[in-house]
Order: sequence, then C-alpha cells, then structure tokens
Amino acid sequence: MRVPMIAGNWKMNTTVEEARRLVTEMRPALDRIESVEKVVCPPFVSLTAVASVIKGSTVGLGAQNVYCEEKGAYTGEISPLMLAGLCQYVIIGHSERRQYFNEDGALINKKVKAALKAGLKPILCVGEQLRENVAGKTAEVVTGQLEAALVDIKDADRLVVAYEPVWAIGTGRAATGAQSNETIGLIRSTIARRYGRSVADGVRILYGGSVTADNIAEFASQPEIDGGLVGGASLKADQFVSIVRKTAEVKGLRV
Repeated sequence: MRVPMIAGNWKMNTTVEEARRLVTEMRPALDRIESVEKVVCPPFVSLTAVASVIKGSTVGLGAQNVYCEEKGAYTGEISPLMLAGLCQYVIIGHSERRQYFNEDGALINKKVKAALKAGLKPILCVGEQLRENVAGKTAEVVTGQLEAALVDIKDADRLVVAYEPVWAIGTGRAATGAQSNETIGLIRSTIARRYGRSVADGVRILYGGSVTADNIAEFASQPEIDGGLVGGASLKADQFVSIVRKTAEVKGLRV
C-alpha cells in the first residue's frame, strides 16, 4: 500500500517568524499521526528556521521551486545543491510557475533532472486550465505535461506527482473526487506505459486545488488518490492537522 502524503504549499506567505510559529503549532499533533507522510513547503527564506523546528520529528520539508543549474550567474535563483541536505522535497512545475513565469515542459524537465541528481524528491505538478477542461482536453493536456516532464528520466520511482486542475487552485471550486480519480488513474497509466506497472503502482499521486478539511475525505477515499497538495488550508495549523488526520481515517490507517 502506498503511504499517503499531505504536503502544504505555503506559497508567498509567512515571514520567517510566522513560519516558525506555524510549524511549532502544528508539530505535536502531526507527530502523533505517523501513518501519513507530512511535508511543509515554506518560502525559501524560512527553510532553515522551519528545518530547525521540525528536526527529529515526523514532518518533512520541501522547497517551492528550484533552478535547473547547480551554480552560475543566475541572479535570484536557487540551486538544487543549495537545497540538498536542507530539505527532502521540491515542488516543480506548479501552475503558477507555468503561468506567471512562463515555465514550459523543457525547463520543467531540466528541473526534475537537476533535483533528482541532487538527491531531492520532486513533487511534479500537472493540470489543465478551465478552458481546456471545458473543451474536453484534460487528458490531452495532463498527459502532455507529464510526458514532457519525464523525457529521459530514469528513476521515476522517486517522484511524487500532483494533479492540480488550474481552475480549482485558490478558487474554492474543487474538482469532484470521481473526476480527479479518473484523471489521476490516467496519470498512473501513463507512468505504467513508460516505466512498467510496478513503478506506476508505487508512485504517489496527489490531488491539489482548494483542498480543505471539509473535502479531503472525498479525495482520499478514491483508490487512485494518495493524498493532497494543500494551499491556503496549510497556513492554518488546525486545518492542516485535520486534513492529515482525516486522510489517515479514510485510508483506514492508525491515527
């Protein structure tokens, strides 16, 4: 059985002190839920502070982005070597990076390769825009994004994939569990065609997009969905803990 994961993407929120307080509040309750993997992804400036708070706990740490080069004249970018040893995970290909920073499949593929080379575990995001969903192009868009990101990737078993329909991110309009399960099943089938069924069966695939404590059960109860990539609700300690707890309960795991 795949170990469920709940990852919190804090995006461009929290000062260093706010980040420290938030994870300090979360840690005791999260530590008691050992059956679900928990990951928090604060802004770059707070990674060290958060790492010090969760040291020795069951809570993992992720970064929100990474560049594809190890070093050089890339002002403002963060190298995978700077993250290695500091955090375990890194979000790559988030829709906001694709939309606002014009990241395409080729760049995302380079980032995945660079992260894996540095020993990081990518949380690879894919998802369609509303117009693409309405036009019936969800499968085409999502598999296209996935295929582009996986070019020449050998160790797909180290990936986590997050399906985030763009029209559901931060809008309060989540997709249904059944809709998401179908698309995530397609993602798993795409991975199976490239790497074999055993690899695909081991890759965790999350749902992201207006995930809350009120709707996580709908997603976690689906057979193909292994947890969630949580946005706004991850900035509220009680909400995030509740999402983790409900995931464990729905999956029939010890809380």
